[in-house]
Amino acid sequence: METAEGGLRPRLIEAALALLDREGEGGMTLRALAKATGVSAMAPYRHFPDKAALLGAVAEAGFSELAAALAEADRAESPKAALVAQGLAYFRFAQHRPALFRLMFGGVAMCDAPPKDYGEAFAILSRRVASLGGGAPEPATIAAWGVVHGLATLTLDGKLPAEEGVIAAAVALVADGIAGAQPRDG
Repeated sequence: METAEGGLRPRLIEAALALLDREGEGGMTLRALAKATGVSAMAPYRHFPDKAALLGAVAEAGFSELAAALAEADRAESPKAALVAQGLAYFRFAQHRPALFRLMFGGVAMCDAPPKDYGEAFAILSRRVASLGGGAPEPATIAAWGVVHGLATLTLDGKLPAEEGVIAAAVALVADGIAGAQPRDG
């Protein structure tokens, strides 16, 4: 029998990610997951009591994937360049994994979670914004995240073309604004 740490649970999450990419949230059922992993129909229930628990685990995996992409982007030479690179990494993540992106931010599993619960992905952004030194870091972080999330969502919804040059320019404007903001008293 496989253990939750090293066996079936991670396989189920990986298979659920693949199902989500192919079928969307509606096509991802515990029965379909069992079939995709070659286990009995009841096996997934040993790790996830219901679909919501499965979706929560998939969303967590998505945030880990996003955090890895942001951490890689954060290696750019200057703080402003790193913030722009993070914005593009976030945008690309949304474009390449649209069903996962929508689940993470609007699905049943995560829709009520505040930004601080988005884990390391939000922390990477927060640290980079704080390194720019302008203004209050919390509102600046929310502004940076809101802009890139809005651009990603508008593009997924077909309201904006997926032109990385335009997205990079928009994120650069935000980075310039954050870097140029004066610290506020009180």
